[in-house]
Amino acid sequence: MAKDKVVLAYSGGLDTSIIIHWLKETYDYDVVCVCGDVGQGKETDGLEERAKRTGALKCYIVDLRDDYVKDYIFPTLKAGAVYEGKYLLGTSHARPIIAKALVDIAHKEGAVAICHGATGKGNDQVRFELSIKALDPSLKIIAPWREWDIKSREDAVDYAEKNHIECPVTKKDLYSRDRNIWHISHEGMDLEDPWNEPQYDSLLKLGVSPEKAPDEAEYVTIGFEAGIPVSVNGEKMDPRPLVEKLNELGGKHGVGIADIVEDRLVGMKSRGVYETPGGTILYTAIQELEYLCLDRDTQSFKRQSAIKFSELVYDGKWFTPLRESMSAMFDEMEKYVTGEVRLKLYKGNCTPAGAKSPYSLYNEEIASFGDSHELYSHKDSAGFINLFGLPLKVRAMMKERNGIKD
Repeated sequence: MAKDKVVLAYSGGLDTSIIIHWLKETYDYDVVCVCGDVGQGKETDGLEERAKRTGALKCYIVDLRDDYVKDYIFPTLKAGAVYEGKYLLGTSHARPIIAKALVDIAHKEGAVAICHGATGKGNDQVRFELSIKALDPSLKIIAPWREWDIKSREDAVDYAEKNHIECPVTKKDLYSRDRNIWHISHEGMDLEDPWNEPQYDSLLKLGVSPEKAPDEAEYVTIGFEAGIPVSVNGEKMDPRPLVEKLNELGGKHGVGIADIVEDRLVGMKSRGVYETPGGTILYTAIQELEYLCLDRDTQSFKRQSAIKFSELVYDGKWFTPLRESMSAMFDEMEKYVTGEVRLKLYKGNCTPAGAKSPYSLYNEEIASFGDSHELYSHKDSAGFINLFGLPLKVRAMMKERNGIKD
């Protein structure tokens, strides 16, 4: 008699390696592994064979990289969304596309459940489960970290050794890392104490520390069309190669390293180091172009809206009416954010070095200190200031009339 199937979000890391054995032992399910390739690089090499050796019925490696950049990364970039002023949401917006792949394979395989390896203290459990619920509420969700007796990564290593499970890490290297085409995060071990300075020379994977970066600056020019990056140094590029190119450039110059203590959705603070070299370049570039192309009210409202958008993405609410509606709003806002931005990369810095756009709202003749343009005269400001300051003047008169002194 055929067993029920469970789809496991599989990375080949420590947690998901032992989960295959645990699922078979605990639920007597056939395990179908799914690895969503969002740009982990060599981490996906040999995953299918490793999963089967560990007891999986089969393993899918689903290439999500192009869709991830086009449909998740770029809409978040267009929104200008940065969580708590520092985090460029690299793990956050990868989870919904992976969850969608899990649901798609569950339907294909006729699975009754989806399992993930996110811990009970993290944000990813929320991101995976909210996305699964939004896409198919009938699927059962299994989260081993909320069920089993394993309490730490050291315990997980012991479980792997006891059950002769191929283990990709040792107790000497227990950093928790998440890598994709947009970034890599590092958590755990010495980073858990915010007083400890990160050991960048041994920690970094996508680039070098600013101290190890070249002694000469390098310039890069990014082209945008309607808020979407389309070229690097005048060369038209598809979304994924463009991000990969900028990761290479930014990493070379030590750009995009962020040491963050963030507020997790589940109520605690956590500390980690994030590398987002290409993303840092793109966020800096699009902001510079918006200074040219967006009016004051639009910029102000966009900055406020970006905070809410970042919280939606961070909280796992990608497949929601509000996120979708806000993305439509940002599409409209960015309709004329087209042009080129030049940046200087040097020793961890990404410095604006020029911007131009056919839709620029900057008018040099008006902005000049001279009085040569018919649209603006110095004399015009007197009446404006009188009306703009009228509420302050009326209030001061009231205080004077009533003898009120501050």
